[in-house]
Amino acid sequence: MDIKALTHTDGARPLRIALFSGNYNYTLDGANKSLNRLVGHLQSTVGAQVRVYSPTGPNPAFEPVGELVSVPSVKIPFRADYRLAMGLPGALRRDVEDFKPDLVHLSAPDLLGSAALQLGRRMKVPVVASLHTLFDTYLDYYGLGRLRPLVRRQLWKFYGACDYVMAPTEAIGDELRAQNLAARVRTWARGVDRDLFNPGRRSQTWRTSHGFAPDRPVIVFLGRIVMEKGLAPFAEAIGQLEAAGHAPQVLVIGDGPARAWFQERLPRAVFAGFLSGEALATALASGDIFLNPSTTETFGNVNLEAMASGLAMVCADALNTRALLRHGRNARLCADQPAAYAEALAELILAPETLARLGAEALERSAAYRWTEILDEVVEVYAEALGARSVAATPRIATRRHSAMIDPQAAGLPAL
Repeated sequence: MDIKALTHTDGARPLRIALFSGNYNYTLDGANKSLNRLVGHLQSTVGAQVRVYSPTGPNPAFEPVGELVSVPSVKIPFRADYRLAMGLPGALRRDVEDFKPDLVHLSAPDLLGSAALQLGRRMKVPVVASLHTLFDTYLDYYGLGRLRPLVRRQLWKFYGACDYVMAPTEAIGDELRAQNLAARVRTWARGVDRDLFNPGRRSQTWRTSHGFAPDRPVIVFLGRIVMEKGLAPFAEAIGQLEAAGHAPQVLVIGDGPARAWFQERLPRAVFAGFLSGEALATALASGDIFLNPSTTETFGNVNLEAMASGLAMVCADALNTRALLRHGRNARLCADQPAAYAEALAELILAPETLARLGAEALERSAAYRWTEILDEVVEVYAEALGARSVAATPRIATRRHSAMIDPQAAGLPAL
């Protein structure tokens, strides 16, 4: 169903969407980059008005797309770089009600998402959830693995109470369907900006300036430096390579609370810190092998960026990587063990023709993931949800784009 074919009875206003996020822009990660890109797409192609409710911080990582309303939150004790929303106070509930959304989109199964789910039910509007993180897998990295079955049950309860759930891959969608949830499961993959991420960004000058020898491959880590990104197996795999006499060159792109821990275990690696835009694209394309041992990703935007940059891929054999890559054809997918990663890396170091082939195959595979088509799939899910509820949506197409932070006090809301 075409969302533009759905029309309000009065034809007087654009489609309104209330989006609830655990982190929309106060720090940078793949989930919030995707959500901001989605909001921009909705505004420019559908003419939708999107109001985003999310925790905010004093020094946001980037300017938000859409109207951003700050919600009460606290720092997470063991992850001070992230904040936990404390639900949806009465004043903010009234703000949502006054906004009169045609559809509610939930992006995190937290207190805010649960409160927004209940509010959407009371307002009798479709509720769509997108799955961005395998939250239950994080518990193992913080000594709370015994709680995983309980957390999983709560996750299935949350997603099952929605009208639609958008999984990042078909495999994760199948896992959701296996729970016999009442919600309809659809797929929302991710895309990559090929104008930004491409092999043409590779720079020998950049490599030389960072001390990399031209005749040996550079192994790259990209992402937030936190334990659940597979830091321990990454460091141990590099250690095994060194013990075998390979003298690997390692580039770490990113920052995070575990950086000191990572640097201590990779004393010969180059830590480039947080990079974005063309600086990130140049650094990434100047590497040769992308090692991603993370098993907690739902999709793995960084994998796509590395693929589009022409790197040979060595990744954990997980649901998200199997959706993107095929072992032996365009990647080496490994059991989540340092020895397996080290063996795959050693093979590529010793066989440059295999390295080049895998990089070329990964580059070709990345071409299937274009943001416009990917985001149109979300629009189709919205249209389906609105049509299923017999809600007339999207009148005339507005063209004005919003990029503003709403001051709660200026909007008549209490200071947060």
